[in-house]
Amino acid sequence: FIHNVLRISWLFCIFRYSPENKVWQPKRGKYPKKDMAKIQNISEIQPTLGFTEFDVLEKYRKSFYESELGRLHSVFPFDRMAKAIGLSEQRLGRRNIFSPLAKIALMVLKAYTGFSDRHLVEHLNGNLHYQIFCGIMIDPAFPITNYKIVSAIRNEIASRLDIDSLQEILASHWKPYLENLHVCMTDATCYESHMRFPTDMKLLWESIEWLYRHICRHCMDLGIRRPRNKYADVSESYLSYCKKRKRKASRTRMLKRRMIRLLEKLIVQRDEIHKEYGRSLRYTQDYQKRLSIIRKVLVQEKELFEGRKVNDRIVSIDRHYVRPIVRGKETKSVEFGAKVNNIQIDGISFIEHLSFKSFNEGIRLKDCIRMQQKLMNVRVRCAAGDSIYANNANRRFCTKYGISTSFVRKGRAAKDEPLRKVLRSELSKQRATRLEGSFGTQKQHYSLARIKARNRKTEILWIFFGIHTANAVLMIDKVTSRTAKAA
Repeated sequence: FIHNVLRISWLFCIFRYSPENKVWQPKRGKYPKKDMAKIQNISEIQPTLGFTEFDVLEKYRKSFYESELGRLHSVFPFDRMAKAIGLSEQRLGRRNIFSPLAKIALMVLKAYTGFSDRHLVEHLNGNLHYQIFCGIMIDPAFPITNYKIVSAIRNEIASRLDIDSLQEILASHWKPYLENLHVCMTDATCYESHMRFPTDMKLLWESIEWLYRHICRHCMDLGIRRPRNKYADVSESYLSYCKKRKRKASRTRMLKRRMIRLLEKLIVQRDEIHKEYGRSLRYTQDYQKRLSIIRKVLVQEKELFEGRKVNDRIVSIDRHYVRPIVRGKETKSVEFGAKVNNIQIDGISFIEHLSFKSFNEGIRLKDCIRMQQKLMNVRVRCAAGDSIYANNANRRFCTKYGISTSFVRKGRAAKDEPLRKVLRSELSKQRATRLEGSFGTQKQHYSLARIKARNRKTEILWIFFGIHTANAVLMIDKVTSRTAKAA
């Protein structure tokens, strides 16, 4: 009997069902009632809850705040972040399923769980802790079915994202729980994009395939005959080439020459169709952008084929902003993705510089120190970095402002050399373990190993929330220990 009462209490609390109405009654909105999402914010449901002696929702909320997910929610200043991004409730039209705070919470939840968009929506529909984390309640009879809403929210936040202002908010919120604010550790890493390993042959074939498909579509729409070309022959040769385990350099060069000539001819044929029937065809912005990228790919491949060096090389048609980043590692000599220079304060990482083009992080030590002093309002006394940061300019800068470093000593030893040696050793050890270890943690557990975002802005957003979700998990222990000490 108690189980039945609990079940009825739960249904009455969540759905606000009444025998008189027998339907869900939304408060506002101009759309038909049958089209309205059966979702409400928890703050709106709470005043109408009945059956307080069997309040299942209150038990779920209590268990949520005792869980790691609830503690993770408590270390984020969601209201300040939403205000800084510029998210606000719509006053007119249909009400959003997710409030501004819920949108940011959803991005944190995605980084924390590592789910795909589809799996995240499926778990959100059935997991009450996830719903409480986002501050919404979903009717099980009317779950969210459009998983693309996660992508829409990601694009909305990415278009407004300001990393500097958000990191200032997070730093001010976490500062009371951090120690050793005078120690700055810095290093750079590459967060790779989810893409196939690029080669000249793959890039040329993708360009040819896309252009030929659209030429055929234009001819079908216009009712004209397709222009003649060697697409079928090159396609057969490329398939045979891909099936071979060992590919001779002479055959590779021969096929590459054929593909370059075919791509050049396809561009000419497409331009002729446009010149004659341009007014009858409609081109999307993505189409025009892709076409301009393919033209640039053709120019670069012709220069490479002739043995000339190419700067700003394109390695992917979809992610045209990605550039090869030479890292010099034993397992990976080249990486493709965003290179990020991070600073770390007491184990908490902040983004100092992010670029999809390669840059020399060794010249950015001054910027790292200035950024930490701005975030923490404390003068930096110790700096740790690997050998690439130990150039003469950085050494002079640190000597001028009395900053101790982990760099190998140059010149004669000072009087207090034993003490300096101990300090250098400790700084190097902390940097190698905590900072290098944080990169591995972020990539293995917070979806930063291979970033699956589809454009530049959302990829930056993905990196931002991955890094700071990892930070927030570390902050849970820091907040708990500080609270226990204060008690």
